[in-house]
Amino acid sequence: MACSGVLKTLIRSSYLGSTTRNFSLVSNQISNHTAKWMQDTSKKSPMELINEVPPIKVEGRIVACEGDNDPALGHPIEFICLDLKEPAVCKYCGLRYVQDHHH
Repeated sequence: MACSGVLKTLIRSSYLGSTTRNFSLVSNQISNHTAKWMQDTSKKSPMELINEVPPIKVEGRIVACEGDNDPALGHPIEFICLDLKEPAVCKYCGLRYVQDHHH
């Protein structure tokens, strides 16, 4: 019995080792991609670009954001509550929404 427990631990630790290596490879690719974005300072970052879009006025308290009208270009649907005074931000795409009280 004790032997099989040791074997399970060995299998588990070797499995964890391989996922850790894959993760570090992915994180290197991500930081390279980010560095590429940041080196050209004449171009605006995606964050700056999305912040230039004015808050979208909507009727009602809840908005459903999908990122784009085309589902292939959007993101999972995010229902956003607009009860606060400041614009509510979509966690996926960064678009901002406010409740239009003048309707």
